Amino acid sequence: MVNRAIAGTAKLISRFYKHWHQNGMSKAQALQKAQQELMSLGGKYTHPFYWAPYILVGNWL
Repeated sequence: MVNRAIAGTAKLISRFYKHWHQNGMSKAQALQKAQQELMSLGGKYTHPFYWAPYILVGNWL
C-alpha cells in the first residue's frame, strides 16, 4: 500500500507543478486540476486516499 501511495503522490505533485509553472495557473487551480486528472485516470487513483489529503496553506495565488 505504501508504494502505491508514493506513486499516487508522485503523479499528483508532478501534475500540480506542471499546471502551476508551465501553464501559469494559481496554486489552488493547479492543485484542483491535478486532483481532477488523478481521478480521471480511473482505477485505484479515483479513491480519495490518493488525492484528498493535500491542501494548500498560506498564499494560494
